[in-house]
Amino acid sequence: MPADLSIFVKFMDGTEGEVDLSRLISSPDAGVFAALRDPLVFNQANLEHGVVTWPGGLDLAPDTMYDEIKKNGRWVCQ
Repeated sequence: MPADLSIFVKFMDGTEGEVDLSRLISSPDAGVFAALRDPLVFNQANLEHGVVTWPGGLDLAPDTMYDEIKKNGRWVCQ
C-alpha cells in the first residue's frame, strides 16, 4: 500500500487542500477502491473534466471534495 494515501487538489477559484484516502482505501469495506492499495494504481491519479480519476473508472465526487476542503482545508474520505 502506498505510504501516503492523500492527494493535494486545487480548484479553479483557488480553493485548495488535501484529500486523505487512507481510511477509505484501508477499510475492509473499500470495495472498488481497494485497487488503490497498489502504489502503481494510486499514483495514476488523473484529472478528467474536473474530476479526480484512476484507471478502472474510479473517481471522487468533486462537489463533496470541494465543500469539505472549503470548510476544513481537508477531506477525509471514509
